[in-house]
Amino acid sequence: MWKMLKTNADMRRVFMAQVISYLGDWFSFVAIIGLVDDLSGSKFLISLVMVSFSLPSFLASPIAGSMVDRFDRRRILVFVSIIQAVAALGLLLVGKDTIWLAFLAQSSVSALAAVVGPATESAIPNIARNDEELALANSLLGSTWGVMLAVGAAVGGVFASVFGRDAAFIANGVSFALSAILFSRIKTPMQQERNAQSQRQRIRPIADMREAITHSRQDPVLMALIFSKTTFAIGAGVVSQLAVLASDVFHGGDASRGLLIGIRGVGTGLGPLIAMRYTRGQLSKVLTICGFASLAFSGFYFIGAWMPTLWLTAIFVMLAHLGGGAQWTLSSYGLQLRSPDHIRGRILAGDFALVTLMLSVTSALAGLVSEFFGVRQAISGFAFAAAIASVIYIRATKRLRTQLQQQPDAEL
Repeated sequence: MWKMLKTNADMRRVFMAQVISYLGDWFSFVAIIGLVDDLSGSKFLISLVMVSFSLPSFLASPIAGSMVDRFDRRRILVFVSIIQAVAALGLLLVGKDTIWLAFLAQSSVSALAAVVGPATESAIPNIARNDEELALANSLLGSTWGVMLAVGAAVGGVFASVFGRDAAFIANGVSFALSAILFSRIKTPMQQERNAQSQRQRIRPIADMREAITHSRQDPVLMALIFSKTTFAIGAGVVSQLAVLASDVFHGGDASRGLLIGIRGVGTGLGPLIAMRYTRGQLSKVLTICGFASLAFSGFYFIGAWMPTLWLTAIFVMLAHLGGGAQWTLSSYGLQLRSPDHIRGRILAGDFALVTLMLSVTSALAGLVSEFFGVRQAISGFAFAAAIASVIYIRATKRLRTQLQQQPDAEL
């Protein structure tokens, strides 16, 4: 893995850009949660912070997918990162009478993230020099999200407590600017050469996404991979209530919120590294691990919600996200393997749209349930629903997984 980063300069630049950007994101996330909690005291508004991280990405995904497949992915990443830096600094203007600005600024950053995610993921197969590097890159970049969540959220909580939340917002803006610089230095083409006709075509979000949907519907493996992440997202909305759990049940401040939000990054970081070792590029194994990883995520959250201490809860949250991290990374890896380059951006954007829509809905609903029935009841209820969905998914894909095992040459 480290050899790949040492010898593949462009993969190293992508890795560094993500490390810096994720670190800033999680610094900002803890600060926003704490700010909204202190200004409003509303569990529902806290859940809407999670919605502002996900719903705008869903709304922007149709346009994002077309952009990623039609235009130069490197230039897109540079431009979008700069705009994100400007939007992130808008959080400095939030006050008691302007709390709506927190949602506007974060929604802008999240909408632009709908472009960054598919653009990066679509480019990785082109930057990787062989299949082994592709697998290594996915496990590394998937783990990076988790590690930076652990470091960024945990340190971010302390950072916001010591230096103030405005300092965390500034750090996030600077991180996007540094990412833009790193993306601008990538030399390897981030997409295969397009023919002249496709280059002249303008963005057609509806028609372009319809083409991606039609292609996906004709391939049951693609559909299984896409619905895998959506199934997982049924329970993932409970993440929006971790800050509430820290403050209402364990009576903690930003540091405690940062612990519960950040500890899931430890699991998310380790999950892809462990799971990828067992796939060996075989989609039958990818689908199997995705299903059982989602089930493990649900089970550990169901139990963890009722632990008597903050640290015991943190351990179960970490264990849950071993499954969550494995599921998220492997489903994206499977889509990269199965999707042709000319349409890969739209398929990944569509996958991102579905999961962010589900996250938005479950986050908002979790906030409402928490408001009326309690945060522990909300977490365990959604975890139970996700467990049922995971069992259904595992049973529904059994025949497909068997077919892939019997025809290994057809997996990719």
